[in-house]
Amino acid sequence: MTALKTVTASKEARRRMVTVAALAAGAALALSGCSAGQIAQTATQVAAVNGNHADINKIALRNVHIVYPAQGYTNIQGGKALIALSIINNSETVPDELTSVTTDLGPVKIAGPASDAKVEIAPQQTVVAGPSAAAAAKPEAHDAAPTTAHETGDKPSSDPAAKPATIEITSLARNITPGLTYTVKFNFKQNGTVQVQVPVDAGLGTDRHESDKSGAAEPAKGGH
Repeated sequence: MTALKTVTASKEARRRMVTVAALAAGAALALSGCSAGQIAQTATQVAAVNGNHADINKIALRNVHIVYPAQGYTNIQGGKALIALSIINNSETVPDELTSVTTDLGPVKIAGPASDAKVEIAPQQTVVAGPSAAAAAKPEAHDAAPTTAHETGDKPSSDPAAKPATIEITSLARNITPGLTYTVKFNFKQNGTVQVQVPVDAGLGTDRHESDKSGAAEPAKGGH
């Protein structure tokens, strides 16, 4: 009788051990699944950016976007829109030229920096297209006298954004909506054509637009 009790007690102990082991394994799987969910979720979270980017041979396009309506650009059907970006020529010896920009949004007019007839990019040079710094700036005091570089001792600005090129979409075929992207082709004389899905600058105070071209975001806080 004693031997039977001992065997029964041993079986009960083994069953309890198996149950505990199964519960521990289930908890580990649950924690693993929660962790995997966090990683997957974090992977889709990206930092807010203004524009897209693309590369074609030695030419790099950065921060390509349609500017938020301002300074006469309405972004609505029949009106105009402005494309902004930086064009970088990574070649050490060969210049290039942006010969045209095409999109189904409407005809596109381009002009070089300081209203030059051509948008030329010298080797190792960056050309910026978009609104001029003067037009975008909001002076704090209208009655303040302008200050020259000679008066401040500073050298004249060599920032390419100071005299940007202009890329205008005219006679818009339809409204341009923040949160969407639009197909635009940039045609270069030496490096060929590159197609970019161009987002719209949503302006200040709006929710960010996330895309697979945005940078990495900080991990989300909290967990399961």
